Amino acid sequence: MSTTSSPTSWVPVGRISGLYGVRGWVKFFSYTQPRDALLSYQPWFLGDERREVRLVESRVHGKGLIGLLEQISDRDAAATLMGIEIYLKREQLPGSESGHYYWTDLIGLEVINRDGFKFGRVENLMETGSNDVLVIQGDCQRLVPFTLGHAVTKVDLENKVIHVDWDPDF
Repeated sequence: MSTTSSPTSWVPVGRISGLYGVRGWVKFFSYTQPRDALLSYQPWFLGDERREVRLVESRVHGKGLIGLLEQISDRDAAATLMGIEIYLKREQLPGSESGHYYWTDLIGLEVINRDGFKFGRVENLMETGSNDVLVIQGDCQRLVPFTLGHAVTKVDLENKVIHVDWDPDF
C-alpha cells in the first residue's frame, strides 16, 4: 500500500465492513448503484490517509461483496482495515447524465423553496425504494423527496442551491 497525494475531490464509494475467511479476504459495503459497480474501479484509496490499494480478487457473495486487497495476506492484516472508508478520485467516475446527480454532489447544498424560505443544507440522502429523499438540516430536520420536476424544481450545482416546491410546514 502506498500513500498518494491529495487531489481536490474525493468520493466515498464504500467501506470495509467485515472479514471473510482466514486468508485476508474482506467484506465490502458498497455505496454504488448497482452495488457491484464498486468492484470495477481501480485503484481504491483507503481511509483518511487515502492509501492507494488494488483489488487482487473480488466477487459478489450472496447479497454482499468480498475481495482480497494487495499486500493483505491474512485475517490479522485484514482486521486492521475494518470500518475504513473506500474512496475514489472524482475523475475515476463517469460523468453523470443530465438530470442525474451523484449524492456526494448534493450534500452541503442549500435548499430554498419558491417563496424564498431557506430550509437549510442537505445533510444526507436516503434511499426509500420509490425515490431518494433529501435529509435537510436547518432550524429543524426536514425530509423532501428528491423528485426532479415535482418537489425538486432545479439543482444549481454552480451556485450550490437546490430549489424546491415544498411547504416548510410539511
